[in-house]
Amino acid sequence: MASSNGLICFTNCLLPQEDGALVEKDLWIDERRGVILDSQRTFFLRKERPDRIIDLGGNILSPGFLDIQINGAYNFDFSVYEGDDAAYKEGLHRVAEKIVETGVTSLLPTIITQERSLYPKLLHLLRPYSAPNSATLLGWHAEGPFIQLAKRGAHAPEFLMGAKEEIKSFESVYGAENLVVAEDWLMGSEATGDALGVRVITAAPEVDGVMVSIPELARRGVVFSIGHSIATTALATAAVQGGARLITHLFNAMPQLHHRDPSIIGLLGASPHLSSPSELTDLGLTKGKVAEMSFERPFYELIVDGIHSHPNSVRLAYSSYPDGCVLITDAMKILDPHLPDGVHPWRDGKNFVKAGDKLYLEGTDTLAGSVVSLDKCVRNFSRFTGCSLGEAIRCATYNPARCLGIEARKGTLRPGADADLVVLDRKGRVQSTWVAGREVWTRA
Repeated sequence: MASSNGLICFTNCLLPQEDGALVEKDLWIDERRGVILDSQRTFFLRKERPDRIIDLGGNILSPGFLDIQINGAYNFDFSVYEGDDAAYKEGLHRVAEKIVETGVTSLLPTIITQERSLYPKLLHLLRPYSAPNSATLLGWHAEGPFIQLAKRGAHAPEFLMGAKEEIKSFESVYGAENLVVAEDWLMGSEATGDALGVRVITAAPEVDGVMVSIPELARRGVVFSIGHSIATTALATAAVQGGARLITHLFNAMPQLHHRDPSIIGLLGASPHLSSPSELTDLGLTKGKVAEMSFERPFYELIVDGIHSHPNSVRLAYSSYPDGCVLITDAMKILDPHLPDGVHPWRDGKNFVKAGDKLYLEGTDTLAGSVVSLDKCVRNFSRFTGCSLGEAIRCATYNPARCLGIEARKGTLRPGADADLVVLDRKGRVQSTWVAGREVWTRA
């Protein structure tokens, strides 16, 4: 049912704030424009009250969740392209339509290491997409091929490579047109085929040619993420000094924490004042302009399925740096809350084995992404860390939006932001999902 003047008021609800608090307050939206409103300004300027009032019965009205690392879902793998653009887009759209049942209203399709000739085609197909009844596809996350062989995980070793020609190697693999300097991440409420959108690259700083390419990638608007790496503390710190903003699935595919060289994980405990010449020299950070730049701890991803990281590790990370925590699923194509356990096909003749929220390659003990949904990650996170549900929601909304630089539009309840919303009960279970001011899914 639509309102006659386009104004909707949600009342009797708790609104998550950007600091993680939950506040009892009404929220107004304009369903015609698909945006959140400043209720006082709207009332006094338009002299109108909402035609439609929705009583949420004390439930939580949250910004829609953002999943910035997801490999596929609902039997579609973002990394598999079989030469048919229409079939690939159909799969993308199917994921976008179905995933709203998990509270996700924006996602960043992720492709893992593969044959290099496929990258330009896939990245072009993964430019932003939005539709009235589905989650928004923000752009792409390329995980590989510039990663460390020793920490490859489920990535195919034959496709891994170095960046010997530095930024030209990145352009050669991903396509120069996909790495031009970004302007606005998305113009208007509808994405266009020419919009670059959000771009994230996971790579290992120690791989030949990667470290020196980070500043240029950052200048072009790419979010560089440290992952699948054996970087030392000095190298990891230098990467952040150079512009790296994110750590890919913390604790996984990286060295374990060691008190003498905490490596990538140790970035969470780094001092924001690590910029004096003596400290930088001690860490070996004396090359080029790296030593002249200020240090800011990066955001870090966590897969909170209770398998990829022990609950104690999750709590330790969050306690170290709560403002940088970003919840992800790293989900594979068999993410589907309705899918039973068992053996399921992956690619190249290989199979997954799904056992609850655990997913591994058949015949091995290698974890192969996850099948956990983001709403379950939020609930697990609150339970594992002891933080409030509002604080857990922040890690799936505001924090990832800040990491990507889109917090004016997504992951927030600010006036003017997109009216992408999820209604949760007090235990964090999804009751309904709204995209651009329209209800697109509701629990039966």
